[in-house]
Amino acid sequence: MALFSRRPKKPAASSPESSGEGFDAAADELTAAENASDAEAADTERDAAPSVSISVSSYGGLGAAPGAARPAESEAPAAQAAPTRLPRLGGREWMRTAPTQTETVPGLRDNVLLRDALGRVGDAPASQALLDVARQLLQGHVFLRVKGDARTLLAEGKPLPLGVANLGERTFALAYSSGAALQASLKADGDSDTSAMGQPVLTVLQHVFASGYDGIVLDPASTPSRAVLPTELLKRAVDQADPELTIKTLLAAERTPEVAGQVADALTRVPLWVAAGVAEGGAPGLAEGRTADGERFLEVYSHPLEVAVMGRGDNAVPITAAQLARALGSDDAINGVVVDPAGPWIRLTRAELAPVLALAE
Repeated sequence: MALFSRRPKKPAASSPESSGEGFDAAADELTAAENASDAEAADTERDAAPSVSISVSSYGGLGAAPGAARPAESEAPAAQAAPTRLPRLGGREWMRTAPTQTETVPGLRDNVLLRDALGRVGDAPASQALLDVARQLLQGHVFLRVKGDARTLLAEGKPLPLGVANLGERTFALAYSSGAALQASLKADGDSDTSAMGQPVLTVLQHVFASGYDGIVLDPASTPSRAVLPTELLKRAVDQADPELTIKTLLAAERTPEVAGQVADALTRVPLWVAAGVAEGGAPGLAEGRTADGERFLEVYSHPLEVAVMGRGDNAVPITAAQLARALGSDDAINGVVVDPAGPWIRLTRAELAPVLALAE
């Protein structure tokens, strides 16, 4: 549990209301639906595209079938020790940097953060796992399966018939985090007349919205490591996201010496949030992390989902770069900020935050 600083004399944000309100409620509602039934839906087709059956329970947000085995702890990626007091998911500390890039199928670069979040689905409380998947979806790319040859169809200007899953009257587009997940689907349905294409995640989501799909199914043949995200949740997530996903992209990339400066620059111009809650003793304040030697770092977030997944019940409060600069200026004992502490995260000192602090002048 992170510690809280006392509320500064001047509020750090203009409104006490949470712009991220509703993510926790949505996750809880989907989780409740997961327990409603485990009846399998009929497997149908649309536009001759590959389709899979999904259960009512998987529409609850998570793909673990009732009684499905949890992933073995030994299969999980090794955790890196975090210097701040960060929460744990499934008994493992959040990671500082993104895992090493992999290609489980040669030529197809896996989205390792999304793949690993899906791998934790059976390893954490259902609502928290759903939020974890949704936040890690907001970076990088996903793979799509297309009926026929995608390059030929694109060259001819024809629409791409995506793989879909049908549940009653609901239709979900299929997307994949890795080459291995694609292979699992091909093995499950045996449809070899398909091709794969990787696309930026926001491009895929905008296509899902424009096409009237009810959401997406991620890694459908990878039970329990699959998830179903409804359009309502995805639209809310996209509406509150930086259109360029600047910080998420920087933190997911290789951690070069230039990244700290790039993140500090991004903090001056992208949407930001802080986590507002109640500390021990009932005093309101903003969440902060502390190192073992007592250094204090204000928690700053790139998206309300990053606050919700912490599981502390905090409110995600929007904050401008100038307000952040004034908040840091109001308390010299704060050593800097930790950005997206749920991971991958980065810690920036006051010296590294010079572009932000300059906005207070």
